[in-house]
Amino acid sequence: MTDLVVRALTESDAHLFHTLQDPGLVGRAAFGHSYATVHEGGEYRPEWSWIALRDGVVVARAAWWSGPDDTEPVTLNWFDFADGEDEAGSELLRRAPLYAEYELILPADWRERPDVTAAAESRIAAARATGMQPLVERYRYEWTPECGVPERPGRLMFRPEPDDAVILDVLRRVHSVTLDAHARRAIEGPGGLEQAAQEELDFFHWCPSPRSWWQLAYTPDGEVAGIQVPARNPGGPCIGFIGVVPEQRGHGYGYDLLVECTHFLAAEGAEFIAGATDRGNAPMAAAFARAGHRVIQERIHLV
Repeated sequence: MTDLVVRALTESDAHLFHTLQDPGLVGRAAFGHSYATVHEGGEYRPEWSWIALRDGVVVARAAWWSGPDDTEPVTLNWFDFADGEDEAGSELLRRAPLYAEYELILPADWRERPDVTAAAESRIAAARATGMQPLVERYRYEWTPECGVPERPGRLMFRPEPDDAVILDVLRRVHSVTLDAHARRAIEGPGGLEQAAQEELDFFHWCPSPRSWWQLAYTPDGEVAGIQVPARNPGGPCIGFIGVVPEQRGHGYGYDLLVECTHFLAAEGAEFIAGATDRGNAPMAAAFARAGHRVIQERIHLV
């Protein structure tokens, strides 16, 4: 077998990314997305898009994604390889000098489709061969106006909170007892709970939506119940964050927060609203379903 050539693309040869058909139709190509560089009006940078060639033929490819102002990749969200080229895929990830969480994007019914299941499992195995480990599986939701705006329960009051210190304190309380795998991973690291809260706050600031959208929720007696953050990320309107403080759990307030967030973005003219939660977060998944948000994808995260 001939030696493998692994390199980044350039603007002049970005078309090479298209020469490998998506095996198993997994990942972004399964949803009608196409690879395009920022120069072409797309999401990807050539220098963060890598290919592996054998005898001049592309046998594996990977594209790291980021926001327009980021100086480092945020996620690896496109990774695939030709049949029988699993090791080429692993070698590409080893040689590319880019490091970010791998987000494997899958159709919602991927477990019922043997071809897609096999393709997903091969990509996970190739990533694991480089030292990555699965962290969590997540549901990806989408709300559209056709879903209808759910009626507000009317149990909580919502107010903007301009002080980041207050927001950070609420985030600490929310994450002190959490089902969220990313938050739990941060808590287990050297930064502990403070790091988990700070990562959420940093994400809120990273989103290009107005700071004034962030809202705290209060019970009728004035106690903080939680926080809801309507947002826009580079892809469009999204449920930025929903969190209930531990002492207010057990009342179903997560649904109230999600409904308020949906109302807010709908009033801003959103034609769709993206959302996500861990598969293991049954209360939040139930809230999304009740509020009319449909599961349109599943995503497996490896770190």
